[in-house]
Amino acid sequence: MVHPRERRKRQAADPRALREGLTAEQLRALDTLEFFRWTLAFVRRPPFQDPVPVLVDRTGERHAVLRPDGSIDESPDFRLREAER
Repeated sequence: MVHPRERRKRQAADPRALREGLTAEQLRALDTLEFFRWTLAFVRRPPFQDPVPVLVDRTGERHAVLRPDGSIDESPDFRLREAER
């Protein structure tokens, strides 16, 4: 059964809490990307895997993932729901 509306509530995340567990390389890349007005939207934390920080650009049209080495993946293997943007 599909529900007509999203029941999960998006909460404003604490920026410090989002950064917990990120590598030094990811944090450096994040600082640079924030200068260009990208925002850390959320961090996926899959069990037994590294955290996956997801960023969105200032328009909200593009998203990217920061890999553990600090590199940027603008074509991650997942799509964002409207609620995540």
